[in-house]
Amino acid sequence: MLTMRLCFFLSLAMMLAFASQAQPYLRLHQQAVVADTHNDVLSTVTMHGMDIGQDLTGKTHSDLVRFKKGGIDIQVFSIFCDEKFGKDTAFKFANIEMDSLYAISSRHPESMMIVRTPAELKKAIKTGKLACMMGVEGGHMIEDKIENLESLYNKGARYMTLTWNNSTPWASSAADESKNNLPFGTKGLTEFGKSIVRRMNELGMIVDISHVGEQTFWDAIQTTTKPVIASHSCAWSLCPVPRNMKDEQIKAVGKNGGVIQVNFYSGFLDSNYAKRKEAFINQFKAEHDSLVALKWPYYDIDEWIAKKHAVEANSLRPPLSLLIDHIDYIVKLAGVDHVGLGSDFDGIESAPLGLDGVQDMPLITKALMERGYSEKDIKKILGGNFVRVFRANAK
Repeated sequence: MLTMRLCFFLSLAMMLAFASQAQPYLRLHQQAVVADTHNDVLSTVTMHGMDIGQDLTGKTHSDLVRFKKGGIDIQVFSIFCDEKFGKDTAFKFANIEMDSLYAISSRHPESMMIVRTPAELKKAIKTGKLACMMGVEGGHMIEDKIENLESLYNKGARYMTLTWNNSTPWASSAADESKNNLPFGTKGLTEFGKSIVRRMNELGMIVDISHVGEQTFWDAIQTTTKPVIASHSCAWSLCPVPRNMKDEQIKAVGKNGGVIQVNFYSGFLDSNYAKRKEAFINQFKAEHDSLVALKWPYYDIDEWIAKKHAVEANSLRPPLSLLIDHIDYIVKLAGVDHVGLGSDFDGIESAPLGLDGVQDMPLITKALMERGYSEKDIKKILGGNFVRVFRANAK
């Protein structure tokens, strides 16, 4: 009996010791204002008839219960449509997608709140509700009309990515600039493009420079009078892909007072991921080619194959440490005031090991603590830096 009691108390002591080790990062994560500036669940799930108010574990990266479990206080939902949407369709679709978030929020008023102002943000956090913001991912959705920009802002959009992968007549994208493919013949921002940036500043709409070409980036930085964000980008020097930011760009965002929100996509974190993914796709080339023939978007094809062949896809994922490496790198170049989190969840087929969805965000806090970041600096990275930029842009 004594031996059994001794074993019990030893086991209890071990459990308590483990809990005390786990407690600091969980406590810090709950204390912090956690902001994720880019999640694609609206376009990849809601617009296909699924309800994020339900448990979507195994189907998505995100749902309301898991936002809560992950300690997320602010979620910027991406308003997205691809290059197939253009005149008379892109702006309309953007409005439909925004309406979907309003509809979801109205069904869950106890746990969600649409946020447009710093005051509303403060209220949402104080009442324990998910502060729901909207970012327009691609300038093509305004269909070259400043009045459409103003309409989206009035409806609640609080940032706009100047381009998605597709260029507009007034701004060239990273995808097009890197291939020297300029469909409208212009690299960077035209005068009209610069007027859009200036109008965003006047409205209080954050200029997002993820996805844009290098020349567009520099034109935007020289035009804006307010801090910018890169809503979901990483460091080019660690992973040289066109979507990532070069050292001088990172430094310029720091000088501007802006924030680079690190993307969780394996292909933007790990320079070797593309080769592993290519070999993986070749394993299932017949399936891949059949979906290409059906004219599926490449991002839908990647997601479909990754889900169908989950064991093989899981083996491609890099360690979480690479995400922290990108944060470290940006901190080294620009300072800790200029980095945050922009997961791209539900818009990517692969994230680092351990990050299976929004519920796993506390693991980032744990990893930052293990790297030696102070509690003050971790709070900045988790959300404080984004909140500062939001306030700086607000009217």
